Amino acid sequence: QVQLVESGGGLVQAGGSLRLSCAASGRTSSSYIMGWFRQVPGKEREFVATINWSGDTTYYADSVKGRFTISRDNAKNTVYLQMNGLKPEDTAVYYCAADTGGVFSRSSLQSHEYDYWGQGTQVTVSS
Repeated sequence: QVQLVESGGGLVQAGGSLRLSCAASGRTSSSYIMGWFRQVPGKEREFVATINWSGDTTYYADSVKGRFTISRDNAKNTVYLQMNGLKPEDTAVYYCAADTGGVFSRSSLQSHEYDYWGQGTQVTVSS
């Protein structure tokens, strides 16, 4: 079992920044693919960003490219999402996820590839 706990969400004005953290515990491994997704009530969960085990390859949703940065610290079993230039449409619950058995590829953008999820952290961007 892998437990994921997100933190760092909150209320911020448009144009501001937040850094989300996701701490992993339990059966952790630096080989896991880690991803961030977000969800607005009434809509499907949406891919935001993903990172491979070494941190040297990442994918981003077009909507956040150039504004958000995903990174990881394997020594701390933690993955981060730095969010700059926040917009009201970024308002959502943000979820951290771990893929414990996959191969990093474009399929890592799909939520069904991930087998562990955090409880989510709310990000609200006011206009």
